[in-house]
Amino acid sequence: MKALARRARWAGWGSLLLLLAVAWPAGAQGQSAAEQSLRSRPIRIVVASGPGGGTDITGRLVARTMGDLMRHTVVVENRPGAGSTTGTEYGAKATPDGHTLLVSSGSSMVMNGLLYKNLPYDSLRDFVAVGFIAAYPFLLIARADLPVGNLAELQKYAKERPGKLTYGSAGVGSVQHVWGTILFRSMGLDLLHVPYKGGAMAAQELMGGRIDLMFDNMTAAKRYVESGRAKALVVSPVMRSKEMPNVPTVNESGVVKFDGESWMGMFAPAATPRATVDALRTIFVNVTRDADFAARIEAGGGRIMSIPPQQQQAFLKSEIERWSAQIRQYGVKAE
Repeated sequence: MKALARRARWAGWGSLLLLLAVAWPAGAQGQSAAEQSLRSRPIRIVVASGPGGGTDITGRLVARTMGDLMRHTVVVENRPGAGSTTGTEYGAKATPDGHTLLVSSGSSMVMNGLLYKNLPYDSLRDFVAVGFIAAYPFLLIARADLPVGNLAELQKYAKERPGKLTYGSAGVGSVQHVWGTILFRSMGLDLLHVPYKGGAMAAQELMGGRIDLMFDNMTAAKRYVESGRAKALVVSPVMRSKEMPNVPTVNESGVVKFDGESWMGMFAPAATPRATVDALRTIFVNVTRDADFAARIEAGGGRIMSIPPQQQQAFLKSEIERWSAQIRQYGVKAE
């Protein structure tokens, strides 16, 4: 009888364990300790610019997809200021446990370090890449009533009015600022740079007719053009965008040569444990492979980037070297 009772108790325990295994969330099975730790509290994705700009739009898409795939809370925290320096420094100095990440662009990770002497962070030293998200063409957009329709007409119009036309940006050191300055100076033009606290604010000023031009990420700029509130003159890469195939490239204009795509990536503080970084990279790959995520990136004119972890640091270094040469050539300064 005792043996039967023991067998009954063990059978009961077995049934309980089976029920617990079934009840355990599907996403938690087979997780490493690092993956489980990431679910211990909400994950914050810092965006070093204001709401509505290209980086913010992409950051929110990453957060939503990541949260859905993890079945976990992932929130965006905007920390604009000082040409994206404020938020990027915050990301660099965050507790390195995987719960505070930075979605950033070439503005913060490349341009700032080339323009500011006493930057409070170093992209190569203070961050580890979780992954590069997407690359986007830039559109040179003009206010709807500016009487030019292409780059050659702009060059002629601006040369007849030296110092009179303006171009906006998301702030000093932003890609909008640096690329706009390089493009216009290579065209021999004298234009006034007007920095704002974020690309969305600059775009609103352009659509309100208070500035004339802006070089902006297609994710945001495409909407302004399609609504008729701005006009597109050229696109920045060597190939036309599938999303706006009627807009010529800078190179096709015959005026100057220019080749650039703005990229965005996700970064963690450099001291983040390797196991945590590996867990984040696994989640990140699943985000970029998500069909809806990829479709939304492509609808905004971007393309998913696929840079293996062992090549990510070299990619960032090559971008720094590439734009450093052009910044020196065209005398772009943080002013």
